[in-house]
Amino acid sequence: MANRIDQETPVSEELAKAHRRAAWVVILCLLIGAWDGYDMVIHGAVTPALLDYEPWALSATEVGTMASLALAGMLVGALGSGVLSDMFGRKRLLIGSVIWFSASMALCATAPSPEVFMLLRFLGGLALGGVLPAAIALVAEFAPRHRRQFFNGVMNIGYSFGGIAASLLAVWLLADHGFRLMFWIGFLPVFVLVPVLMKWLPESADYLILRGRFEEARATCIKYGMPWPPDEVGKAVGEGKPVNPLRALCKREYIVVIVPLVATFFVGLMLTYGLNSWLPQIMRQAGYPLTSALVSLMVLSMGAIVGIMTLSVLSDRFGPRPVVCWAFGVAVLSLYILSFSPPTPVFFAALFLAGIGANGTTVVLYGYTAALFPSATRGTVLGLGMGIGRVGAILGPQVGGFVLAMGAPVEWNFYAFMIPAALGPLIILFVPRVAPSKARSKAYPGTSTPNSEAAAAGRAEEKAAR
Repeated sequence: MANRIDQETPVSEELAKAHRRAAWVVILCLLIGAWDGYDMVIHGAVTPALLDYEPWALSATEVGTMASLALAGMLVGALGSGVLSDMFGRKRLLIGSVIWFSASMALCATAPSPEVFMLLRFLGGLALGGVLPAAIALVAEFAPRHRRQFFNGVMNIGYSFGGIAASLLAVWLLADHGFRLMFWIGFLPVFVLVPVLMKWLPESADYLILRGRFEEARATCIKYGMPWPPDEVGKAVGEGKPVNPLRALCKREYIVVIVPLVATFFVGLMLTYGLNSWLPQIMRQAGYPLTSALVSLMVLSMGAIVGIMTLSVLSDRFGPRPVVCWAFGVAVLSLYILSFSPPTPVFFAALFLAGIGANGTTVVLYGYTAALFPSATRGTVLGLGMGIGRVGAILGPQVGGFVLAMGAPVEWNFYAFMIPAALGPLIILFVPRVAPSKARSKAYPGTSTPNSEAAAAGRAEEKAAR
């Protein structure tokens, strides 16, 4: 047929421009993720300074509680953010979250007591919990379908860049200026990032459709090269019925996917946040100098960047499940090597692999979850998975603090984190291969003017990917 579009059909220049505009959405979300990463890694970076801060006289257990309170706030924020983003839009939630957690960082810099500091870290965590679910859902929507894992990986390396920045600034500033300046730096997004987001970050087309704003949604799809009408927003929208994401997720076909996914989030985040919170102090206890201890977080973040990009490409090629299993195995092996306190070059090499296996695995899970569920429930599922998974993130710093407070040998810290890394591959195998998002409507009454080129190109991309 003359109008048939297959994988040899070239994508027009106009659609190529639209996809480049979509890439800018990913970059904006990357910048958001960078400040998110700075906020989370900063605690591990300033842990030695907090322990040495005489006016507060903190114990290792108390510092671990500080880290866990921030993660507890993220748990609450993530659980609520999915529903809020589906109700009020991804853009407003992201901008509001950036303003909130930046303000909390400034207040932490002026905290007069450890109790106030703990409260502020919890409140800041509420906003941080809302960032990743909304950003991942937005990127999953705007990314070309056969490159979703790759675009998700690009967005999530922002977290690692933020972690590297926190580590480098700690090496440069911490000894002379203490921990408070590090938190003042976290206030910069209010002035630098928020104006950019307000001007250039688009609202989700799927959210606009769910709210009946079809013309705005169509314009967004055309501008960013997405198929119109989208084929991922559920039959209820086309019938004019309100979509209740929480009710939809109670169906059996969703539950059998959500339970093992959430459990995998649990062990993955326990591993990631436990290492980020206690790695510098573990290295100091093992006899490494403070500078090497702080650089360790940078090496971990560099491994995360390589892992995120490599695992994302492999996931697009081979599927996320086998890649997640392989990456967890890398984490187990690297932690086992670290338990021997090897010479510094070997330690950093193993730590680099740990960054690939721990941080990279979690990011692949984000993209996997976003791809499994339709847009009407995607934000809620991500919030649910990341929210409940934060229980593991809370336990990670607590486990590290408990082992250190016991005075156990250094290697026991790494043994403790090997357990969740070993459980991860076993749990992910219980996720069904058939995604619940496959059963979804492709018809939208009242939206009959299609962006046919983008829709056809989207189908061609999917065919080429297969």
